[in-house]
Amino acid sequence: MAIMITDQCINCGACEPECPNNAIYEGGISWKYAEGTQLRDFVQRPDGSVVHAQDPMTPVNDDVYFIVPDKCTECEGFHEEPQCAAVCPVDCCVPDPDHRESRTTLLERKKYLHEV
Repeated sequence: MAIMITDQCINCGACEPECPNNAIYEGGISWKYAEGTQLRDFVQRPDGSVVHAQDPMTPVNDDVYFIVPDKCTECEGFHEEPQCAAVCPVDCCVPDPDHRESRTTLLERKKYLHEV
């Protein structure tokens, strides 16, 4: 499953540089699939829609840091544990119950994001 940041976030930013997928953004900031990945052309999203990797996407949260589920791999293939959770001083990086995924799915996402 992907990781999410709860509303308990203190906006310290410790998690953002730790993400190997560049899936963590400051609240209110638009994001792009291309940032921190090898994606450069069109991306098919899990909902079936297609966007360009360079298109700015709507922030997931306007108030606190957020993790883009489509880019989160829980650090599978990079580290033994999610690095955002490991460095969070208030333990607000937790499994996202709305995005439960297998290790296989997370490793396939890593390959898709980084080995195009």
